[in-house]
Amino acid sequence: MAESGRQATPEESRTALVLWLTGPNRRHRQEASRDLAEMITQDPEMGLPIVDRLIDALNRPEAQTRWECLDALAAMAPTHPEEVAPACEGAEESLFDEDSAAVNLAAFKFLAAYGSTSVDRSDRVWPLLDEAIQCYHGDPEYREMLESLVSFAKGPISDKSREALVSRVAFDAKNGRGYIRTFSADIMEISKQ
Repeated sequence: MAESGRQATPEESRTALVLWLTGPNRRHRQEASRDLAEMITQDPEMGLPIVDRLIDALNRPEAQTRWECLDALAAMAPTHPEEVAPACEGAEESLFDEDSAAVNLAAFKFLAAYGSTSVDRSDRVWPLLDEAIQCYHGDPEYREMLESLVSFAKGPISDKSREALVSRVAFDAKNGRGYIRTFSADIMEISKQ
């Protein structure tokens, strides 16, 4: 901790938060994961020294710890996809967690961010994203899922993943309503470029 009278550095704050994140107290883990996610979203580099701890936290029983860590990992994915790759297994489990829509959404966002970084990664995550689209179509979280798919479509994804994505949203682009139609049409347009 910082000496009395001076402000803790970001690194000192991160170290203290990691102790809470890995500790036995559920409330402390939730608070630490929230603060770490905020810190890493603002500066993804802050997550590099603790990426293993963030990935390990995907195994905690409380939903908030998992979704906050997935948010932090999603913030890191565009610039550090290799480092966050081991989180895919935990994200897959979280994607279909029957107890928390927030965890489902965070897992989807992470997988879309990770998959948008390369051809191989897009092929790795597309089957999971596709299954989630079918499971959560029209749910309250679906709007944010579609926003993530727009970003996914903008990435250097494979032709195979792009064609499957276009096929998945084509019906909604023509026949959907509201935001579902708008985002689906946007994905179709992006995919033509």
